[in-house]
Amino acid sequence: MDEPRLRHQVCFALYAASRAVTNTYRPLLEPLGLTYPQYLVLLVLWEQGEKSVKDLGAALMLDSGTLSPLLKRLEAAGLIRRRRNANDERSVVVSLTDEGSHLRRRASQIPSSLAATTGMAPAELSALRDTLTTLTAAVAAADSTPTPAPPAGIPRRATT
Repeated sequence: MDEPRLRHQVCFALYAASRAVTNTYRPLLEPLGLTYPQYLVLLVLWEQGEKSVKDLGAALMLDSGTLSPLLKRLEAAGLIRRRRNANDERSVVVSLTDEGSHLRRRASQIPSSLAATTGMAPAELSALRDTLTTLTAAVAAADSTPTPAPPAGIPRRATT
């Protein structure tokens, strides 16, 4: 059996790429006063319009504990507004303010700037995105299935 090596680990390649890409966004987003997660929230709202917090969390794969502080900061910056859903008081709806809508135009060059930084052709970036989307779906599906029994002779770890 081969010894695990860092350079052979898909997880490390994903981790390193994620950090590098996120760091590349920083100088592009700073003039807009945004962090990368805030930018992602705005991307969903620019694309899809008003969303419930629950639907926004699902679109971004974020839980409410992570999403709520992001929304609070975006609201304090005057880019979004939150309000209770008139039909369901338990639900909070998030929408763009005029300022949040206008920021879209200033952010429009960010994707092409990032793509240029990669040195990859548009077709390569599309293929990479599709592969990562497939990987995410497969891992998420596997995460929701019961854990298989360990091989014979290896005790099952206790769960808490």
